[in-house]
Amino acid sequence: MKTVNVVAAIICDNYEHKTKVFATQRGYGEFKDGWEFPGGKIEEGETPQQALVREIKEELAADIEVHDLVEVVDHDYEKFHLHMHCFWATVKNGELYLLEHEAAKWLTKDTISDVDWLPADKGLVEKIKESL
Repeated sequence: MKTVNVVAAIICDNYEHKTKVFATQRGYGEFKDGWEFPGGKIEEGETPQQALVREIKEELAADIEVHDLVEVVDHDYEKFHLHMHCFWATVKNGELYLLEHEAAKWLTKDTISDVDWLPADKGLVEKIKESL
């Protein structure tokens, strides 16, 4: 089975005192309408952190600061294996503007379970909830 190496940004309102995280709804592809943490594929020669900065700039038009690793998620989908590095992040410059996603929401501890998360993100949500 093919392995896809990706990164995801758990963008929070304040790294020291997290109260909410930013989630996006896919607007295209096989997993259209599913909710996820924004990010994408790691390109050859990139570190996961570099890939995350590039992907968020491409998808959300903002510059982020990448903080520490939250978790590495391994999940088997029907057609591929997902290997996802998930990092805390904050917006450094700009506004989060949807260039590829259908919708987005800031979610709190009380609302983080209200969206239909993609399978690979579901386990991560519980860990993030503990940090809010």
